[in-house]
Amino acid sequence: MSRPDSSSQYRLLRERRFAPFFWTQFLGAMNDNVFKVAFTSLVTYQTARFAGVDGQSAAFLISAIFIAPFVLFSATSGQLADKFEKSRLIRLVKTLEIAIMLVGLAGFALYSAPLLYVATFLMGLHSTLFGPVKYAYLPQHLHETELVGGNGLVEMGTFVAILLGTLVGGELASLEGGGALGGPVWVGAACVVLAIAGRVTASRVPQSPAPQPQLRINWNPFTETWRNLRLAAESRTVFLSLLGISWLWFLGATFLTSFFAFAKTVLGGDQNVVTLLLAVFSVGIGVGSLLCERLSGRHVEVGLVPFGSIGMTVFAVDLYFASRGGNAVQLTGVAGFLAEARHWRVLADLFLLAMFGGFYSVPLYALIQSRSAPTHRARIIAANNILNSLFMIASALLAMAMTAAGFSLPQLFLAVGLLNAAVAIYIYSLVPEFLLRFVAWILVHTVYRLERIHADRIPESGPAVLVCNHVSFADAVVLMAASPRPVRFVMDHRIFRIPVLSWLFRQARAIPIAPAHEDAAMLERAYAEVALALEAGELVCVFPEGKITATGEINPFRQGVQRIVARTPVPVVPMALRGLWGSFFSRKGGAAMTRPFRRGILSRLQLVVGEPIAPERASPEYLQQLVQGLRGELR
Repeated sequence: MSRPDSSSQYRLLRERRFAPFFWTQFLGAMNDNVFKVAFTSLVTYQTARFAGVDGQSAAFLISAIFIAPFVLFSATSGQLADKFEKSRLIRLVKTLEIAIMLVGLAGFALYSAPLLYVATFLMGLHSTLFGPVKYAYLPQHLHETELVGGNGLVEMGTFVAILLGTLVGGELASLEGGGALGGPVWVGAACVVLAIAGRVTASRVPQSPAPQPQLRINWNPFTETWRNLRLAAESRTVFLSLLGISWLWFLGATFLTSFFAFAKTVLGGDQNVVTLLLAVFSVGIGVGSLLCERLSGRHVEVGLVPFGSIGMTVFAVDLYFASRGGNAVQLTGVAGFLAEARHWRVLADLFLLAMFGGFYSVPLYALIQSRSAPTHRARIIAANNILNSLFMIASALLAMAMTAAGFSLPQLFLAVGLLNAAVAIYIYSLVPEFLLRFVAWILVHTVYRLERIHADRIPESGPAVLVCNHVSFADAVVLMAASPRPVRFVMDHRIFRIPVLSWLFRQARAIPIAPAHEDAAMLERAYAEVALALEAGELVCVFPEGKITATGEINPFRQGVQRIVARTPVPVVPMALRGLWGSFFSRKGGAAMTRPFRRGILSRLQLVVGEPIAPERASPEYLQQLVQGLRGELR
């Protein structure tokens, strides 16, 4: 796959490799929500028309029925997506959707809860079959630099579809009349039309060859589920990313499922207020998802994940304070709801909570796609769907347990917000990469503005030695933020031990090194650890000057890189930092880190990356010449 141009992610919507798939996903998500929102609204506000239905628990029951197929069939659907060509699978699934919606139409026309429950289960099956195909399709057709933008568009499209489905489902369900002229019949008809439209767009989805056509299907969902979970757990970062996404589904399900009761009993709102809450939440997710590409610099930036989790906790907790004291006496519409000032704070909290959820989820999905083996990718996504389902069931159980114990819905939101902070701390303690990238991302988006020039020359996979000039104490952090992959840094043992920075360097698995005359044993350990890292396919960054410049000029390069590649022959990538000389972290005018904001806020930095060279050409003199040329006159 050739590298794409650097234009906006929106150009993908004009390309056949993405657009038909996008609209197929969009229409499916919209149809799900027209159906579920209309069904939930009808049994909540028109309970008497559905025999034997409890309006208070209907929303949780509908959610549980929809989730059940994810638990039962995700393992099988993941195997199907790895074994068979994906465009064919997509068309079969969308044909199935038409049949399911005909069952739904009959259920709405007859006010038959059993038929609608059957259709709900089958729609869950439809989504179960489509899920692994959806997330395994993108890496086959998008370049690594397009994954964040593509996932952002899909997430945005999904939640815009949820918004439109919520509006359409709510409006059609509220139409007056009975029999053939009633709102439920219009809901059923709309669902059939959307299913047919989805099948039409699916016909233009391009072929996606099966990554493992020889795979033998294991039809036992329990043993295959266990196998998929073990497969996902082979990569600790991928597995914990799956858990992170599943936690977001736990949190999201808690809010979305509670909106009907929250609007009615806490905010005193009618069906239209429910629609408004869902709309604000959906728009927030969409905005956050779209902003990810701009904030991540077109790379899989896991530093956004802690940023997202912090925002989610802050606004979930504030939602508790914003909605306390609500006591619904008489239901009001949107105009009456918006007339109260405190309700604007509720809407702002929901929007911002959802937006930070977008910052949190998109990089995680892109990370899983980029770091999963193509032959197992769909089954790992299936494992994610299984975990999502279990977490959503746990969400429903927690909500029912807390409400049964007398806790209010705002108190439920507070509990989930605090749990989110605890879960985030736990995950980041297990995978420091998330937190390290967050620190680096914050640095280059608050103190500096970083421009990457030819960063695509850093290898996407495999081992390499990165060589860069050494301008300041922040060099490693800036390079960490600029690289699309994790980097192991070789650094002077004195810098490695600097308080505060030392913790950061340890978490980044930096390799301390000392001259032979100071600590010969440490020097040998450093070379041995570098060799192990390169043999494992990692990137290793070396500052060949051996010390930070005190004059702004490049110090003579030492022999270390030549010795490294003589032992482990790998490509060497020359790089140069521009703009850090004179910063707070440099030694210009005296000791570093003694004069804050020497160059002001958001000063401009550049990282210029040269063409990789063969290991046999990596002499100190030649490398210094290359780095000097990349740096130019700027320091």
